[in-house]
Amino acid sequence: MNDAPTPNRHDPHVGVVPLETIAEEGGLKVMQGILEGRLPGAALVRTLNMTLARVEEGVVEFRGTPTVDHLNPIGTIHGGWAATIMDSALACAVMTTLAPGEAYTTVEFKVNLTRPILPSTGEVSCEGRVVHRGRTIATSEAFLRDASGKLLAHGTETCAIFPIASVRR
Repeated sequence: MNDAPTPNRHDPHVGVVPLETIAEEGGLKVMQGILEGRLPGAALVRTLNMTLARVEEGVVEFRGTPTVDHLNPIGTIHGGWAATIMDSALACAVMTTLAPGEAYTTVEFKVNLTRPILPSTGEVSCEGRVVHRGRTIATSEAFLRDASGKLLAHGTETCAIFPIASVRR
């Protein structure tokens, strides 16, 4: 298996987890390794000002704080910011269910934005939970909430599960 280069050689906490590590450890151990800092997390978390906050089998939580750097032209946080934190929680929840030798990819996801997100919203949390895990398909749901618990968005995702040996980087 060929590993992709680490996006930032100066920061060992961001990059790409080697496929061999995922194949050997399985999804839960890899996600715990990212949370602990033993393995690199995705570089986009820096750009989007979000972080992995909790990992359990079938459950992942990301936290993020939107800023003026994430505004759309009308002055609210771009829907893509909310969609990205949600996709991260939705997909990583599925990843925690992978056995050694398995991989996954998102097939589709849907996000419903329920209220505007502003830079003044402050830190938000997004919990993703696996709803169903089959042999080749998994589904998950997530809820994005502000610090007071108000629902900002909710969504679902479908992921395909397959042998990691078929992944090429």
